[in-house]
Amino acid sequence: MDLDLLQATLAQRGQPAFRARQVWEWMARGASSYAQMTNLPEALRDDLERSVPLSSLTLEREALASDGTEKALFHTADARPLEAVLMRYRGGAKHSASVQTPSRGRRSLCLSSQSGCPLTCSFCATGSMAFGRNLTASEILDQALHFKRRESSARHPASPSESQGAVPAPRIDHCVFMGMGEPLLNLDNVLAACERLPDIGIHPSSTTVSTVGWIPGIDRLAERDGPTIRLALSLHAPDDALRSELMPVNERYPLADVLDACRRWHAARRRRVYVEYLMLGGVNDHYEQAIALAALLAPRTAFKVNLIPYNPTDSSFEGSSRDAIDAFRSALEERGVPATVRLTRGRDIDAACGQLAAGAGAGADADADARAASAAPAR
Repeated sequence: MDLDLLQATLAQRGQPAFRARQVWEWMARGASSYAQMTNLPEALRDDLERSVPLSSLTLEREALASDGTEKALFHTADARPLEAVLMRYRGGAKHSASVQTPSRGRRSLCLSSQSGCPLTCSFCATGSMAFGRNLTASEILDQALHFKRRESSARHPASPSESQGAVPAPRIDHCVFMGMGEPLLNLDNVLAACERLPDIGIHPSSTTVSTVGWIPGIDRLAERDGPTIRLALSLHAPDDALRSELMPVNERYPLADVLDACRRWHAARRRRVYVEYLMLGGVNDHYEQAIALAALLAPRTAFKVNLIPYNPTDSSFEGSSRDAIDAFRSALEERGVPATVRLTRGRDIDAACGQLAAGAGAGADADADARAASAAPAR
């Protein structure tokens, strides 16, 4: 929902300020229509139905994977494409011999912060598409609200008064900004969205912002007032030469400077930085590169490595073998660096952020969902 439009519309109608809060509270609970907002006057509900769309985004396409991962392709009002993913995990789910029915397990969102991306990582197809623009806070929130409505509609009562005795709705309780775009280039709107995510059920400690290493944004996150949002760093190489080849932003912010910024964030926030390392066969997965990576990540209390199997797209890269991934992890752990291998999700629906847009001719982001896979549980 365009929250600025909502507030302006209510002000024009002479409505009290608390009406905007009432509408938002219903939206955050998963309301799918103004008719459900029974503490608003009926005439106002009808007026808002005509004047303020429930979402600032238009749903273009959806895909559902066999593992429960669900992906949506949206367009903004000015026709900018973006994607979001809902990852469902099994905890508490009921199963039959052939079908998994996701129910009360953890739900994690992967949200986009930009339409396209101005950075040109070589493995990232979004970088090759034309950069659109930063998304507004409302456009970011509407990605989350889309899935909140989806999860709530099956089990959640239409109003709070009907909740007694109802089966609890599955709870969306984690969020990663690992979709299209570089979140720290749109930090004001990302933080504005994060301020409202707790109303949807996502605590700041369960929210992760991923960056290619945009140092001004890392320092802002370290210095800002307010609760700590988790930080993830897309690293993908243990030396400047290879990292600059894979990620040209490294020419502007070299590896040593980025890691120093992460250490400043760690010192201020007392949380580990998640180091995302996409495993590219024959490129960055050699045993010697694991040793070099371990040497970079000091102190050991400041970093944890997520090794991410590559989700193949149309790029020239191939994923590392399972043996190579296991050897890489062992090399890190032998040197005291915590490391996990993340499960990939949604492969049967091209769940990498941007792949639906690519199929629609809008461009793609091969890396972003590989990064989103870092929200998956370690094997």
